[in-house]
Amino acid sequence: MTQKQVELVKATWTLVATMDPVVVGELFYNRLFEIAPQVKHMFRGEMPEQSKKLMAMIGFVINKLDKLDDIIAEVGKLGQRHTGYGVKSEHYALVGSALIWTLEKGLGEIWTKQVKTAWVECYTILSEAMINAAAEADKAAA
Repeated sequence: MTQKQVELVKATWTLVATMDPVVVGELFYNRLFEIAPQVKHMFRGEMPEQSKKLMAMIGFVINKLDKLDDIIAEVGKLGQRHTGYGVKSEHYALVGSALIWTLEKGLGEIWTKQVKTAWVECYTILSEAMINAAAEADKAAA
């Protein structure tokens, strides 16, 4: 990611973070379950609590985005934990699609081509780190 992309992601996330996490999460999960109903069974907890956890985790990562090398290992561990919930590599594209859609809806006019490109780049880097770490853990377990 370029420094400008990091700045765009951080600035727009600051706006999203001021929104009610339950509302944002509900928008995200409704979209995710609309485009990928097959993943709904992976979410066993109460959705308001799940929404708060989602927002907190994204916030944690975004706040450290300018030190990406420092958090890639943590992001990888998150990917390894997700395999325990049944998450497969193909699910990441679905989640990314729902996330980008949610951000677009939530940010409205602030959502520009540059902002979208920055978020897609950010999500791609993070999801690839999660997928790769999960694959490495699977190989080590085999």
